[in-house]
Amino acid sequence: MADAALIAFDDSLLVRVNTLGDALRARGWRLATAESCTGGLLAGTCTAPAGASDWFAAGLVTYANDAKSSLLGVPDALIAAHGAVSSEVADAMARGALAHAGVQLALSVTGIAGPGGGSSAKPVGTVWLGLAWMHARETQEGLPAGGEAPLVGSRTERLTLDGDRAAIRAQTVAIALDRLIAAAS
Repeated sequence: MADAALIAFDDSLLVRVNTLGDALRARGWRLATAESCTGGLLAGTCTAPAGASDWFAAGLVTYANDAKSSLLGVPDALIAAHGAVSSEVADAMARGALAHAGVQLALSVTGIAGPGGGSSAKPVGTVWLGLAWMHARETQEGLPAGGEAPLVGSRTERLTLDGDRAAIRAQTVAIALDRLIAAAS
């Protein structure tokens, strides 16, 4: 419960959300999130201000691996090969949210917030963000008549955060908002 209160009433996060909303509205874009270690805190923060339904479409909490597969289409083999906390899975989660929600921008979060669950290769505080977006390629020869062919762009980022579970989750939400603002601006 402390995490939710921390996120909901942090004025700096609400300023970020309003900035994000303005940028998305200006582009005519909508956002979806796919969250694991933050457990919906990012979506909850995005929907805190009135009017967020203008630009926020969906928030999927895919905490368990089977939810990542069934709700986002992340292949079980990808999770088995790289682990749920990986660049590959973060990318697949973001792409899955983009496709399933029918939006122009999606961000995923997967990580180890602690206090347990870490390893030497992936210590507590390891978080991967995945960002995926739609853009249109200019019409070229060979494309179907009638317009542009949409393309998906994506990138991932590894974060190494310090603090307890609440601090790691709050830092992740703040950084995710910053990345979304940059992508939408």
